[in-house]
Amino acid sequence: MLRGPITDEGFKGQFSGHETFPLRHLWLRKAFDAVEGGRPRSVFTDPEAIVTFGVGKNMALSIRHWALACRIIEEEGTRARPHELGSHLFGGDHPWDPYMEKPATAWLMHWLVAGTPDMTTTWYWAFNHLPAQTFDHDVLVSSILEYCRFRKWPRIADKTVERDVECFVRSYVTRKEKSAGEDALEPVLAELGLIRQVAGRLYEFRRGPKPSLPDGVFAYALDEFWRRHAPTASTLSVEAVAYEPGSPGRVFKLDENSVVERLVAMEQVTGERIVWSDTAGVRQVLRVKPITKPYSLLAAAYRAENDKRRAA
Repeated sequence: MLRGPITDEGFKGQFSGHETFPLRHLWLRKAFDAVEGGRPRSVFTDPEAIVTFGVGKNMALSIRHWALACRIIEEEGTRARPHELGSHLFGGDHPWDPYMEKPATAWLMHWLVAGTPDMTTTWYWAFNHLPAQTFDHDVLVSSILEYCRFRKWPRIADKTVERDVECFVRSYVTRKEKSAGEDALEPVLAELGLIRQVAGRLYEFRRGPKPSLPDGVFAYALDEFWRRHAPTASTLSVEAVAYEPGSPGRVFKLDENSVVERLVAMEQVTGERIVWSDTAGVRQVLRVKPITKPYSLLAAAYRAENDKRRAA
């Protein structure tokens, strides 16, 4: 039985907006700069957008889509402005990662697009609802279309889902033949190594420990999942964190042992707000204090990465 945000009564899947272009490294910073201080949201659609972003019209629309999905910008009415997360990453005197060079940023962007289905339903579906380690491109398309029809979501054409799945695959799997221009640059999420091509249109999720995933990003994801999955619960089981749709274990493709190792570290990472417990064979984490400033977990992750670089 399917569970998670995708089953919410009012939810309707979104399978477009990216114009078939995977997220590229330069795009999020471009979107942030374009709306810094507040701008009309038409900055992405005006004829001048080609000059502003240095890309074609469709790519400018794609930049807007990814910047919204990754919480770099936000829109209200006819206006666009930086999201708080975007301001932490790219703004101020001490931005976390102004040029998107750090692994924490790629992992965070992956969590934002695969951890919720709001703007990237295929990403969420693939990481959270595909039961097998390997998947076929066409089978993934068929499974999504079947669910769309089951939910009676309106106006979702087969070709739309096919293009969405193609963009999803290209987001994580490096293309062997690359054309000239910005579209040939490595997609942001491909560097994570979460999916590999087995043969033809057959792909495989790479499940296991993720050494480049910072504990602070895992903690941020855990807190978000907890708020969505069981907001009033004071405990969360290993099984929920590892296997529930929308969980860090599912989204980051961590095996159960790796999830346990991460949870054991949460006491130190969260300042004793989330602590590990293994009593009478019941393995779980306890929320001792609420995390009132989730972005502080990410700030700690970036500080730890900076310390590693200085020590290297």
